[in-house]
Amino acid sequence: MIVLRLPGGLSLRLHTRALVVGGAGTLLAASLAVLAVGAGDYPISPAEVLRVLAGGGTPAERFVVTELRLPRLATALAVGAALGLAGAVFQSLTRNPLGSPDILGVTQGAATGALVVVVLGGSSIALGAAAAAGGLASGALLAALAGPRGLTGHRLVLVGIGVTAILTGVNGWLLTRAPLTDAARAALWLTGSLDGRGWANALPVLAALAVLPAVLLARAPALRLIELGDDTAAALGVPVRRVRLAALGAAVLLVSLAAGAAGPVSFLALAAPHLARRLTRAPGPNLLPAAALGAALLVAADQVAQHAVGGHQLPVGVVTGVLGGGYLAWLLASERGSRR
Repeated sequence: MIVLRLPGGLSLRLHTRALVVGGAGTLLAASLAVLAVGAGDYPISPAEVLRVLAGGGTPAERFVVTELRLPRLATALAVGAALGLAGAVFQSLTRNPLGSPDILGVTQGAATGALVVVVLGGSSIALGAAAAAGGLASGALLAALAGPRGLTGHRLVLVGIGVTAILTGVNGWLLTRAPLTDAARAALWLTGSLDGRGWANALPVLAALAVLPAVLLARAPALRLIELGDDTAAALGVPVRRVRLAALGAAVLLVSLAAGAAGPVSFLALAAPHLARRLTRAPGPNLLPAAALGAALLVAADQVAQHAVGGHQLPVGVVTGVLGGGYLAWLLASERGSRR
């Protein structure tokens, strides 16, 4: 156990196993990133990739790495880390292993914002900005419907399911109003894709990751106590409502920006925190391990999407949906067997 002293008299306890898992996940994400940059029609060895990143390499290698592949990779790393981090917060706030932005309506809200731009007509940058705004609006709606005292686990999940159902209907109607070509473009975006992503897509998510993890880590001890129950946490001096609102706002912002960058990538925010919790065997949200594993999972899924089917590139959301859905089915089956 490692104890870090934070400003304001707070302390943060880090389990050694959680630090090891977080470090291993970060190393795995970095290794997969180097391999991903070198893979493709113009193969580059890992040593040459590192040489290019250090400022060397041939002009052709520098162009391929820095101009063609690195922006997409940076988007994948940032989106994966943001979704893993946000998923850990949602599962901690709801005290529910199935709590995720996909179920609580935040992802559907981002899709609604993007579809409005598709129907009205707009650029890719406008689509990403509208998706982020839609996710933030759905998060605000979720908090408003839950009520000032309703941001508890089961109530938040039930309200989120209702918001998801409403926004799913709205999104279906918006698709019917869009021209055929725009509807096809919207359908690809709704699947979750990293095709054609550049620095303009990655930078907003990277900026959020530079600030929000520190905000959430400062509230990690309080989140761990809230998992024991609101009454217990309040008795121990935790300002439950303020912590919930701050953590929910940070998580919604992360999901919204991630959806704006790559579309609604499904199941990643559900699977990464689960894997982090199983590997660390530690209580609490496991923020850093979940973020590292989320980044590694999305980079790996993107490579599968690009190279699994010869001659065709799949949207990365197809891969995360298939693998994440299979993982969820296995998880439910294993929990049912353990209960027996």
